[in-house]
Amino acid sequence: MNNRDKLQQLIDLRQQARQGGGETRIDAQHQKGKYTARERIEKLLDEGSFEEYDMFVTHRSHDFGMEDNVYLSDGVITGHGTIDGRVVYVFSQDFTVFGGSLSETFAQKICKIMDQAMKVGAPLIGINDSGGARIQEGVKSLAGYAEIFQRNIMASGVIPQISAIFGPCAGGAVYSPALTDVIIMSDKTSYMFVTGPKVTKTVTGEAISEEDLGGATVHATKSGVAHFRAEDEDEGIMLIRKMIEYLPQNNLEDPIVTACDDPIDRREDALNEMIPDNPSTPYDVKDIIYTIVDDREFLEFHRHFAKNIVVGFVKFNGQPCGIVANQPNYLAGVLDIDASKKAARFVRLCDAFNLPVVTLVDVPGFLPGSTQEYGGIITNGAKLLFAYGEATVPKITITLRKSYGGAHDVMGSKQLRGDINYAWPSAEIAVMGPKGAIEVLEGRKLKDFATPEEAAKYVEKKENEYREKFANPYQAAKYGYIDDVIEPRNTRFRIIRALHTLATKKDTNPPKKHGNIPL
Repeated sequence: MNNRDKLQQLIDLRQQARQGGGETRIDAQHQKGKYTARERIEKLLDEGSFEEYDMFVTHRSHDFGMEDNVYLSDGVITGHGTIDGRVVYVFSQDFTVFGGSLSETFAQKICKIMDQAMKVGAPLIGINDSGGARIQEGVKSLAGYAEIFQRNIMASGVIPQISAIFGPCAGGAVYSPALTDVIIMSDKTSYMFVTGPKVTKTVTGEAISEEDLGGATVHATKSGVAHFRAEDEDEGIMLIRKMIEYLPQNNLEDPIVTACDDPIDRREDALNEMIPDNPSTPYDVKDIIYTIVDDREFLEFHRHFAKNIVVGFVKFNGQPCGIVANQPNYLAGVLDIDASKKAARFVRLCDAFNLPVVTLVDVPGFLPGSTQEYGGIITNGAKLLFAYGEATVPKITITLRKSYGGAHDVMGSKQLRGDINYAWPSAEIAVMGPKGAIEVLEGRKLKDFATPEEAAKYVEKKENEYREKFANPYQAAKYGYIDDVIEPRNTRFRIIRALHTLATKKDTNPPKKHGNIPL
């Protein structure tokens, strides 16, 4: 074979590898509204930037006729490329080859790029579309999953890890995405579950569809497993690219500050009127977020889960930040189990990758009741407490309205190493609300009144006294727990100036192997 023949052989083998499982299976993939593994990479990365590894890898199995069924690349495409010029590593599972099932060599390909991503210090993106373990390989396939899991764990908090679920992801396969920082699912074409509908019916008798058991809507609204539910794969890919814009390459670098045309000192007079006069009247905290951030851009996480708290990425004068805000429009912004877990995970994500945390507080307390207590609101509320107290990134907290009881402490208070704590004039910072406080303080005296009307009049008077004396920002400011009471319309400017001041902040935790967060 001369050099020309050898070159032609290379070209032919590359073409064969790019065909995956063949035209018929590629057509079947398209008919489901899904892209192929290679098409997904092409759409995700900058044009012409993808460098593929291990195109010629094949499986090594000789059982159940597998020796007669061999495909180049063995069901997963791996390599690196760029997103907006920044290096990322990526693997994309190919459902057209053995249903994207994981073999020993399939796992080795993924592990190779995970190792390189850690050495280089670059984000890792995994696109999942797999039927699970390759049964023909038995325990080798299970070992392959565990090798990947171990690397996910070692990479956690070191490089950003993003998982896109664009098809099936079941059984042991779900735990790799679960160990990553962000999970994106495509609506109607993806699902995740540990145990599928057939086994579920056999074991429990419950008849349920794949979509109802583990579809994107279920995980975006009920379980909170998915951070984003994309309408389709195009939106999912766009979300990945957008996510990379806010995150640094690794934990030793800062997020990239971009040019910003939105004026730093833009005053928004509407903010002065945004808090209702009646402290029980709801409002949408997202209106405040959109008003104060750059260009009204807000990449919201968990939009459909635990809606009583709002979290996501924003920018202030081009500086990527995380924002956490109680949502009075839903359950009055109360903290419950799901909201505590959602916010705690997000604060730790920001802290791991050097994003300052801006907190907007309007919280009446923790949700009472046996359901919450039996579900472990104590432990789950402590997760949020732990996350804020552990975080060493710049922390700016602004109390908009209510900040009562233990929930005041939890939401980025000064005592949890809040760097700069502001309050609006509408802030009410106290042990509890006026109504509850008067019931405790004056409960016995109310029995002495001749009529309910007299008692109600007395309660109203005492509530007003309590509100005047305690339910305002100035008691906290008097003790230095609030650094300043600010005019709402100046909020954007005050945050940006605080971020500039805190740019060189250094804070450390005591030396230890790791803390024992109340999981």
